[in-house]
Amino acid sequence: MGDKNEDSVEEVEVEESGGKQGSGDAPGKSAVGDISSQVMQNPQVLAALQERLDGLVGKSTGYIENLPKVVKRRVKALKNLQVKYAKTEAKFYEEVHELECKYAALYQSLYEKRKDVVIGAIEPTDSDCEWQSSDEEEDDEENELLAVSNDEMKKKASLEEKEKVDEKEEENPNGIPEFWLTIFKNVDMLSEMVQEHDEPILKCLENIHVKFSEPGQPMGFTLEFHFAANDYFTNKVLTKYYSMRSEPDESDPFSFEGPEIVSCTGCTIDWKKGKNITVKVIKKKQKHKGRGTTRTVTKTVQNDSFFNFFNPPQVPEDGEMDEETEVVLAADFEIGHFFRERVIPKAVLYFTGEAIEDDDEYEEEGEEEDADGEEGDDDDDNDPEYDPSKDGQKPSECKQQ
Repeated sequence: MGDKNEDSVEEVEVEESGGKQGSGDAPGKSAVGDISSQVMQNPQVLAALQERLDGLVGKSTGYIENLPKVVKRRVKALKNLQVKYAKTEAKFYEEVHELECKYAALYQSLYEKRKDVVIGAIEPTDSDCEWQSSDEEEDDEENELLAVSNDEMKKKASLEEKEKVDEKEEENPNGIPEFWLTIFKNVDMLSEMVQEHDEPILKCLENIHVKFSEPGQPMGFTLEFHFAANDYFTNKVLTKYYSMRSEPDESDPFSFEGPEIVSCTGCTIDWKKGKNITVKVIKKKQKHKGRGTTRTVTKTVQNDSFFNFFNPPQVPEDGEMDEETEVVLAADFEIGHFFRERVIPKAVLYFTGEAIEDDDEYEEEGEEEDADGEEGDDDDDNDPEYDPSKDGQKPSECKQQ
């Protein structure tokens, strides 16, 4: 016989477990355990097993097909019950949406007060401003422990503090400058969209508001971006409408998981002459083949800008989209959902960065824990043979619940 590969299954010997077996004896538990351990440590064997398992994914075991007709008939009845469940669940989400609309009206007065403080329309009272963070509490404790009895040092500190207060009072900017622009810069998802030429306009952003569809109207919501007068466009409000659907797809009712965004529509921005930052003019020289003369031609192309957000691609009536459009809209739906669910309700926490820290901590916990609760590693990301399509996870969908 020829030499065998030392890594093959055949080379795993029972004697290494510490107990010998006769040729006619069945292997003991310890021997079987050692064989399994060695097999699981063999990369070639594991790769072969994984390939076999991957081939079984999505394939029927034949159990359902081989059931008696009378049992198959009952399974169909269960599927019909499942469809009815999905339709009932859709009604539930419709009522949730109505409740959301009701409370949106209650939130509105709070959002209006927030806007007035941000733009400097009102000055909050002393009682409105009573807030002490945990950091300030720690500072107070340290100050008490480090208090000195030297009168001269106290007087000097008092004078310095008074000078600092006077300086700040002299500055006294109106409201909270660059409130929304700071939020955009703090949030990775939004900062990637903002270009340097967008910032002067976003400094004029006074408020972002979400408006839900009226009862009896198709489900959806509108994001309203309110701007102060600026040198770029004449619009006071820019809008983005998101259409939603809360009913099972007739062709695939079992895929229903709640309301989802299905399309979005932007608005026309009335740019002032020469101020449209969403386009740029490029010049190109062309040489005539016969005469050898050259000419300069200009062409207008799209320019990277946050304000392209208000000109999204449209979903075709038949719903068929190319891959690029599908990716763009999926990202757009995620951003619209993020504005509605996170940024607008918790704007001040994204301004201070507290909400971002909470989001980061949540994401890190999800990435570092395996299914068994143990910390994982990132070896798969660095493995050139790693195929994420085989890890048993599906890409997240743009669901709105």
